[in-house]
Amino acid sequence: MNIDDLAWQARNHGGVYPRMVRTLLDLGQVELLIRAARERGDWNCAEAAARELCAAGEFDRALALVDPFTDIGWRAAEWVTAEIMIRRGEGDEALVMVRPDPAELGDGHVCARYAELLSKAGRVEEAVDVLTPHLGEYWLRSRLVEVTEGRGRDDLVLGLLTREAERGERAEAGACERCGESCGTGRTYRWDVLLLISRVLERAGRADEAVEVLRAEWASGRRHPVNFPEYYAELLARQGLIEELGALAAEDHRSALDVYAKALEDAGRASEAEIVLREGIEAHDHPKDRAALMRLLVRRGRVDEAVEIGRPTYEYYDCWNFLHWALELLVDDGRPDRALELLDGLTDAYVEEHPDQVRHLRLWLLGEAGRCAEGISGATALNRREPGRWDTALARLLERDGRLEEALALLRSSTHYLVHHDLPDMLIRHDRPAEALDSIPTIAEARATVEQREREAAERRKQDDPWSAEGEFTLEPPF
Repeated sequence: MNIDDLAWQARNHGGVYPRMVRTLLDLGQVELLIRAARERGDWNCAEAAARELCAAGEFDRALALVDPFTDIGWRAAEWVTAEIMIRRGEGDEALVMVRPDPAELGDGHVCARYAELLSKAGRVEEAVDVLTPHLGEYWLRSRLVEVTEGRGRDDLVLGLLTREAERGERAEAGACERCGESCGTGRTYRWDVLLLISRVLERAGRADEAVEVLRAEWASGRRHPVNFPEYYAELLARQGLIEELGALAAEDHRSALDVYAKALEDAGRASEAEIVLREGIEAHDHPKDRAALMRLLVRRGRVDEAVEIGRPTYEYYDCWNFLHWALELLVDDGRPDRALELLDGLTDAYVEEHPDQVRHLRLWLLGEAGRCAEGISGATALNRREPGRWDTALARLLERDGRLEEALALLRSSTHYLVHHDLPDMLIRHDRPAEALDSIPTIAEARATVEQREREAAERRKQDDPWSAEGEFTLEPPF
């Protein structure tokens, strides 16, 4: 292994991708990940296996696994090594090993990681001290709350956050302490801190105070972003304040109506929840409310009604299109043919605008409906017109048809961009984890392939436009 390959893996998400690592862990394949870490120099495998070994109390094996990465100066490995040492009872030695130098203390990312380790070692006040200079950054305020949870220092955290809220209030009222002008950041700063204060109060068992903080802020009449009333609504729901939640939903239906309906349902008032959502859809027709009603109907076994509620969204051109969700609901309900009817009912205009999406969905549904021969014929015809583009869809249909080896052979020879995910996934489904791991390119192989493609692309650009070469001419200038 070398540090350049590891850095490339971190930047480009190369090697064994995290979802596959998680799958192998779930299958109990820790030894397989250990092998991949050693033989392939794959950091994703090494980190996951080391954490699993640490959790099992096998500290020496965990450290031995990450040592080669630490030896070449891989910072991520040093952090994991320190975490293992802390778990083994060697907190002081671990923290000395990774303590940031004065320059690094100016880096919020380094401080966040170091504070996390300090907290795990039981040195919570030091963790707070490390983060305090960075509390002007919202994500580090959140990290302060996270690393102190359950550590008995909520009062200390509340004191710091209260001072930050006061700073935000001063910035909102006048000039920003950072830029010296009225830049508008104070408002955002303040409500963000108030959400964190409420969160700490709630976890400290002071729920009434947590609610009052947000209640007072909401009553102030200030403008708030969507996530403020959303969090306020969820807090009211957790505390069982359903009537107050209903009043909030009446003021801000987009942020709170779905939370209110779910609280009613959880309180045994599902019929009321359904009425609330239907009235909200009739008044505002926001897809978020449709999604909430669909979920409620599915939980009550009314799948057809849920599909109908989603129908107006099926030809949307954005993330609120629930077509795929509706098809999955029907498939999960054992009715793929009904899903095909729904797909076939789309307007010609939508199909013409989204031809590949509709074709992929249709091939998938043909497989789910047991009409594999029809699907294979269709995918094969598409592949003749666009070689390789339909390989993964065709392979899944061959697999569904019981022709596993044909499907695997197709994926092994394919250049489709998803093949390095689909091939190992298929092997995993058929209890062949070692083959799945071996089918994923090593970091060095993936890096070499990408760099070769980049060189080829640069060469093509140079041929298409010889004047665009970096500082060089490939033709004599015409003068």
